[in-house]
Amino acid sequence: MSEPIVKFQDVHKSFGDVKVLKGIDLEIKPAEKVAVIGPSGSGKTTIIRMLMTLEEPTAGDIIVGDQNLWKMEKNGNMIEANDKHLREIRGDIGMVFQHFNLFPHMTILENCMTAPIHVKKESKESARKHSIEMLEKVGLGDKLDNYPSQLSGGQKQRVAMARALVMRPKVMLFDEVTSALDPELVGEVLEVIRDIAKDGEMAMILVTHEMDFALDVADKVLFLDEGVIAEQGTASDVIEHSKNERLQSFLKRFRS
Repeated sequence: MSEPIVKFQDVHKSFGDVKVLKGIDLEIKPAEKVAVIGPSGSGKTTIIRMLMTLEEPTAGDIIVGDQNLWKMEKNGNMIEANDKHLREIRGDIGMVFQHFNLFPHMTILENCMTAPIHVKKESKESARKHSIEMLEKVGLGDKLDNYPSQLSGGQKQRVAMARALVMRPKVMLFDEVTSALDPELVGEVLEVIRDIAKDGEMAMILVTHEMDFALDVADKVLFLDEGVIAEQGTASDVIEHSKNERLQSFLKRFRS
């Protein structure tokens, strides 16, 4: 059995007096695809925002590989991680957001090349070559010189995926990536994620409300409810066979 690439150990998160996560224990293995489902406000996005170092845990530990994400060792003691430590570990993690977050003044090729050049110190030639490969992978090899304003929402989301993939992450995070899209564009984006999931050894965490997609892609599904993992197991066990009443009530809204 391989060691987990991501581990949450009794992780809590509060915003003021509001407790959003209440003791999350979670292990994700290399190449494992994990879907996170649950009602609005259950803490789904907070989990991946903490992995991306956009939110700091109130308590508990997050381990990425063999490194504590939010703490570091100094003179034999564990202290709060500095920016350099956070940047180094975050380099293994990619994230695709709901709202694309593309640079409007750059072409889509330039959007993809920027981080490899400035963060990973790749040569311009190497970053260009790899960026073109990733844009071709997501079906946008003919749009290299287009600007984000010239693309549909689905195409923008595919650019965001290529931009994350070009950094060669070990873990890829998807935060409700279809929620801002028109319904007719959802399928094209989910198809690209399916192709990415079939490829390689990258672990994936997908916050999603697309239950058929989760059944198709995920090795494991987590149901978050009121800040705790109320149910977890295979996609079939959780989505099709769970006896958890809260989960059944949640799933009803996605069934015709």
